[in-house]
Amino acid sequence: MSTPVTETITSLEYKGHPLRRKDSLIYYGCMADKYIAMLQVTESKKVKDLDVATKVVVQLQLTDPDLKSRDRVIKKSEKSSLYAAIDVAAVWLDRALSSK
Repeated sequence: MSTPVTETITSLEYKGHPLRRKDSLIYYGCMADKYIAMLQVTESKKVKDLDVATKVVVQLQLTDPDLKSRDRVIKKSEKSSLYAAIDVAAVWLDRALSSK
């Protein structure tokens, strides 16, 4: 008799907020909150076998589904690395959520 295999699904988090990736888009935060950050990798370069982001657009957005996508954007910036982009996104998101 074999034992069933159970899968553990791990969720990525950064500074207490969830991260979700879909292709070149990274969503940072919870859609149930008023704000979320969206990071879009627009350029990358190969370093050995890895694609490394060299241009990332960061947007702080409202999560209100009744708004048009262009009306959701609160802040926007462009960074030269994924680390710099997520660092800015973390600050923006924490500030926005704490001013409820």
